[in-house]
Amino acid sequence: MRKIVANLFLSLDGVAEAPDKWSLPYWTDEIGRAVGGGMAAADAMLLGRVTYEGFAEAWPGQDDEGAAFMNNVRKYVLSSTLSAVSWNNSTLLTGDPVEAIRALKAEAGGDIMTSGSTTVVRWLLAEGLVDELNLLVYPIVVGRGKRLFPEEGPGFALVLKKSATFGNGVVQLTYVPA
Repeated sequence: MRKIVANLFLSLDGVAEAPDKWSLPYWTDEIGRAVGGGMAAADAMLLGRVTYEGFAEAWPGQDDEGAAFMNNVRKYVLSSTLSAVSWNNSTLLTGDPVEAIRALKAEAGGDIMTSGSTTVVRWLLAEGLVDELNLLVYPIVVGRGKRLFPEEGPGFALVLKKSATFGNGVVQLTYVPA
């Protein structure tokens, strides 16, 4: 059975939106290894529409670190508004999304990772479909932006599975459902 591993970059105040605007000054080889380890364990990605569209615009034609993975990995897209997806190896999930994801998890293979897609991650948590929540928490207060957990919303009981502190103050926290 495959795992769904939700990966997010968060500021200290919980902002997950646009990490390219605030996380890059903290990028180190340590963080690269942590992110690369998650990519190495995954053979598929699960994305919401907004993240999918942003990635589909940004990654094709790139040749920097991670581009081969992003452009070639199998991508599953959850959307109620898209009718088609065209980025390499992308599939639009149709029908009951819970059943579609359970079917993906039942297949043989590596992890199914998310990257960003906060709305999808919250929904997956509420449906009990996330197996690991992997957060890289950056020592910065962004102030504005979409948060992983908005002020109003359901609660989730989690258990810390592992943690690591990097030399630049970034903390990696991996949680599993309680």
